[in-house]
Amino acid sequence: MGRIGGLESDKVNRKSKTKEKFEVSVVMPCLNEEVTVGICIGKAMDTMEKAGIKGEVVISDNGSTDKSVEIAEGLGARVVHQSEKGYGNAYIKGLSEAKGKYIVMADSDDSYDLTDLIRFIEPLRQGYDMVMGSRLKGEIKPGAMSWTHRLGNPVLSGFLNLLYRTGMSDAHCGMRAFTRDALQRMHLQTAGMEFASEMVIKASKAKLKVTEIPITLHPDGRTRPPHLRTFSDGWRHLRFMLMYSPRHLFGISGTILSLIGLVLLVLYFLDYIDLLEGILGGVATLSGWAITRFGFYARAHQFTLEFPDWDLPLQRFFKKFSLERSLIMGVVRTIFGIILLISAYKFPAVYFDRLFLLGTLISCFGFMTVFDAFLTRILQFEGLK
Repeated sequence: MGRIGGLESDKVNRKSKTKEKFEVSVVMPCLNEEVTVGICIGKAMDTMEKAGIKGEVVISDNGSTDKSVEIAEGLGARVVHQSEKGYGNAYIKGLSEAKGKYIVMADSDDSYDLTDLIRFIEPLRQGYDMVMGSRLKGEIKPGAMSWTHRLGNPVLSGFLNLLYRTGMSDAHCGMRAFTRDALQRMHLQTAGMEFASEMVIKASKAKLKVTEIPITLHPDGRTRPPHLRTFSDGWRHLRFMLMYSPRHLFGISGTILSLIGLVLLVLYFLDYIDLLEGILGGVATLSGWAITRFGFYARAHQFTLEFPDWDLPLQRFFKKFSLERSLIMGVVRTIFGIILLISAYKFPAVYFDRLFLLGTLISCFGFMTVFDAFLTRILQFEGLK
């Protein structure tokens, strides 16, 4: 299945001007929403007609077995079909088929008021790249949100802001709008409910101009249980946030582990703790260093594939990086460690354990540096070779 952005972005951008047959596209995912999809389509079309907006409604059907498709087509909406299940998959298909200059997202369960479209469109006309709805700054009608979501949404939004400084009060609100250009710059690709987090995170990485408006959340009109699964989908959001923030997931964890290890090593060499604790310190130090390097590899992967102008410190590093210089450093460390290992047998027995441990750690560090240098070169930004 094609994704939005990535390898297809140039082709899509070349076609964007010809695709923009409408000013506004309202895109809604649909999976067995026969009770409410018609209401949503009607509200969107009536609102655009009254405002004099040339627009369309795109329903991205995700395998409905009820009359949702029939109702949508009967009301004049354009239905596209996505066979791969998932909230994100449905949106990716619908967004890729939208023909408007501005795109509005909303659920098809009538929980968001689609007569409120103009408030989302006006900021885009004024130059914003993206407009986020905020239920937390607006109003949540009785019965519109469960107590678990009332607790979970602020927590997840707060955690996302801690990692990415987006400033969004309600990062998981399902009603939002953006320009076609902003859509291409975000490189969206996740399949499930974490799609909502991905959009906010990548909008931040792409340096989009984003604003937030308060909205009202209404009880949905479904007669069946919602598709959202509180704990599993919450975990999907959380793991995505961590995976897209390698500095926090790997960098902080690895640095803390290395510092603990170094403290143990110093205490051992000063004879405050025993050999076993010293070995533990050595293992922790090397492990922490390796974890921080995992974070570096993750940053390099994101940098080269999606946002080459996002991580400027990494870009400056790649400009100065030399495989040969790094290999020399690794070889020198390895040789120095081996010398210490050999020296351990030459010195009095009282120094043996300390020299042997230090030599082992430094030689292992040097050996790992050699292979780290090759992997770094593999990941190095193509344009900087």
